[in-house]
Amino acid sequence: MRIRIVDAFTDRPFAGNPAGVVILDGDAFPSDEWMLQVAAELKHAETAFVRRLPDGSETGWALRWFTPAVEVALCGHATLATTHVLHRAGLIEERATYGTLSGVLTASVAADGLITLDFPTAPLRPIDADPELVAALGIDHRTVLHTGPNTDDLLFEVADEKTVRALEPDLRTVARLTRRGVIVTAAAADPASGYDFVSRFFAPAVGVDEDPVTGSAHTALTPFWAERLGRTDLTGYQASPRGGLVRVALKGDRTHLSGHAVTTLDGTLLP
Repeated sequence: MRIRIVDAFTDRPFAGNPAGVVILDGDAFPSDEWMLQVAAELKHAETAFVRRLPDGSETGWALRWFTPAVEVALCGHATLATTHVLHRAGLIEERATYGTLSGVLTASVAADGLITLDFPTAPLRPIDADPELVAALGIDHRTVLHTGPNTDDLLFEVADEKTVRALEPDLRTVARLTRRGVIVTAAAADPASGYDFVSRFFAPAVGVDEDPVTGSAHTALTPFWAERLGRTDLTGYQASPRGGLVRVALKGDRTHLSGHAVTTLDGTLLP
């Protein structure tokens, strides 16, 4: 079967966040063990497995995502990459609907190739920070929130963009003290920079030390910064070594995430 590597949330190759995409034949997913082995072989943050559903189904496609270590309930960049592949292959036109562990997700493709994902907005809840986790991150934080069941992350706000960019967390301790990951964010240092806020995302507990550009994290970042900045249309920059921009729009209990994607590899996955 064919397998693609797609860089998501970027309009040029070797930037953004790479994801594997496998379009499956048949009326069932392969074994979880096999899909996990494929994801571990690729070693990208996520690999997406998608199969077409019969006519009359609630959605057109069933979609699952695997890190090199576990299956996850929600992934933005691999959904964007999947939509890009399906559109380029002529399997969808302007819209795709996916049945996932996080419910029904939709994606639309504009004439210029911009893909917009419709995801559930994360329900943010203040919690007390674990002092050991704060020490492992090496931060002096202002706020810490839990992002809800779909992502199960912790969101830390820090004083400035410089702090976010300089982070060098103790990943072994972060892995031990988290269920999925940690988002660290701050307002953009320069309003003319082209983005409103900056973030980084660490998820060593699920086999991803630092994710280059995390769409699902922006379902929490969007309501967080919309409240603080007084606007619902924003742009986030994830300041990983690869980096990437995510255009976001808060639509109540839904969040729209937009970006481009580029295929960098198209090959054959042998049985």
